[in-house]
Amino acid sequence: MSTTIEKIKCLIIGSGPAGYTAAIYAARASMNPVLYQGMQPGGQLTTTNEVENFPGYVDGVTGPEMMVQLQAQAERFGADIRDGWATKVDFSGGVHKVWINDTIELHCETVIISTGASAKYLGLDSEQHYLKMGGGVSACAVCDGFFYRNQDVVIVGAGDSACEEAHYLSKMCSKVTMLVRSDKFRASKIMEARVRKTENISILMNHDTVEILGDGQVVTGVKAKNKTTGDIFDIPATGFFSAIGHKPNTDIFKDYLTLDETGYIVNVPGTSKTNVNGVFVAGDAADHVYRQAITAAGTGCMAALDAERYLATLE
Repeated sequence: MSTTIEKIKCLIIGSGPAGYTAAIYAARASMNPVLYQGMQPGGQLTTTNEVENFPGYVDGVTGPEMMVQLQAQAERFGADIRDGWATKVDFSGGVHKVWINDTIELHCETVIISTGASAKYLGLDSEQHYLKMGGGVSACAVCDGFFYRNQDVVIVGAGDSACEEAHYLSKMCSKVTMLVRSDKFRASKIMEARVRKTENISILMNHDTVEILGDGQVVTGVKAKNKTTGDIFDIPATGFFSAIGHKPNTDIFKDYLTLDETGYIVNVPGTSKTNVNGVFVAGDAADHVYRQAITAAGTGCMAALDAERYLATLE
């Protein structure tokens, strides 16, 4: 452990739209924010090839390009953007202690958590290949469904989110094949009924995804296996959507912050406040409903404003 302790007025843990927006607002409010980018600088949007639903980008923008611009905007106002990630915290006292890379100890007046949530994938090599290529694998139908208008797609999942995303895709895609890995849905009965009565959704129960097929650049189909019969067959598709859930990146906070049953940080409704005074949350670390860049940015703004008001009470 480092023997040097750095005192910080406003620490932002994590980047992405939430973290960078918080940094912009905090810097403009003379809070001298320090932002550590985390293990995935820029967050999940760095894996998104095209972003067309963020206001202001008439012709769209790539996820990585947007993150570069947000970082530059935060730095323009004086935000201190650093490499590294938080590995330990102690929120038990009046001073909020955070350790970076297990070596740097920070004592912070306020902390804004924007560590996000990581989409769960099946872990197939082919899945990861096309995800990195931006060639047809996604974990967000609302974000990317538009790109598959009038095309055939496959979605894997069995919960409410999977049903909701399959129904969303059905409105724009020619055909949606839903692969359910067990013999029953985990979704509510009303959500299950919705997908079952949608004509262009084909539901294959008790089926596994074996491989994502493609030409090396883009997805051309999905190899599936009927777990009952053992039959393996190909499903033509240009898009593959993983809807098997997200894992919030909140493990290091569990001893101090109130989390829900799946690990999302619980905030005071209508605010970014957590159960610890001076600690705030923004973005997908708390949001398991919307999970959009624009909503993350909005909560980043809220967190910076809440932190500014909290600091004012300490003066």
